[in-house]
Amino acid sequence: MQFLDQAKVYVRSGDGGNGCIGFRRDKYIEFGGPDGGDGGKGGDIIVECVANLNTLLDYRYKQHYKAKKGGHGMGQNRSGAGGADVVLKVPPGTEIFEGDGETLIADLTKPGDRVVLARGGNGGFGNTHFKSSTNQAPRRANPGQLGLEMTIWLQLKLIADAGLVGLPNAGKSTFLAAVSAAKPKIADYPFTTLHPNLGVVRVDGTDFVLADIPGLIEGAHEGAGIGDRFLGHVERCAVLLHLVDATLDDPADAYRIIRGELEAYGAGLEEKPEIVALSKSDAVPADELKRKAKALAKVGGKKPLVLSAVSGDGMTPARRALVVEIKAARARRNAPERREAGWRP
Repeated sequence: MQFLDQAKVYVRSGDGGNGCIGFRRDKYIEFGGPDGGDGGKGGDIIVECVANLNTLLDYRYKQHYKAKKGGHGMGQNRSGAGGADVVLKVPPGTEIFEGDGETLIADLTKPGDRVVLARGGNGGFGNTHFKSSTNQAPRRANPGQLGLEMTIWLQLKLIADAGLVGLPNAGKSTFLAAVSAAKPKIADYPFTTLHPNLGVVRVDGTDFVLADIPGLIEGAHEGAGIGDRFLGHVERCAVLLHLVDATLDDPADAYRIIRGELEAYGAGLEEKPEIVALSKSDAVPADELKRKAKALAKVGGKKPLVLSAVSGDGMTPARRALVVEIKAARARRNAPERREAGWRP
């Protein structure tokens, strides 16, 4: 399946229908009078968050959406029909920005969330609205209001409880495949992973969603490699699992590179709880592994986990460490807000 996490879309709500100038002219009706109906309202542009979607691929092939116009008013006080709304369906975690790409309009995180981007124009009044005791035969009606048009950016940030970060070929996709039913592409060349992958992990009766994003390299925030845009998919994560390849000559330097890219990206990623782990432990002699773990602990400020997704060593402690941080984040999110005691009579 193809993956698209950003799309530019043009939308336009429907125009309102014009009011009608009409008069009742039945032969045997003594007093006819005005009977022009109102115009119908134009259709709205609505964005709705739905389940079972995880990509914005639909908006690659169609970028223009226009709602229907309202019907014009008619005689015999008949109002025009309202224009049909246009509903854009997006996956959970979609942010909607204005055309500048910076001004946030809405953030849709739960299925069922809806936002009206552009309301349709109101229909114009028919001449019935303008009759009075001094103007019993008005010959005026209002035109319908024009709809609104705008260009928006849709940006998807996957909703996951934990995220995998690290250099290319650090073993992130292998880790995801080992702990979940996900089947990401795994190969021995850099940038095998070109789009994020999600997997559901279960440990000790607790389920959580794990996100694997493409690897970062030094200078990714300046566009090196495939850039750091995919870091947006771990902005909502409660914890980051930082995998460092144990087969590298200097794992400590690899750790510093990724931390530098997280700080350059911002969005609070550098402040998120982090679990550091040396991956591919099965491919390194025990004495060398111990030395590299000590060097990584010195630069990271904490003792790293040692694991191998191939042999399974250290995988359960890693999953349990993630669960601890995720449960703590969920408890903070669900805790009732404390209100300061105010003045009481």
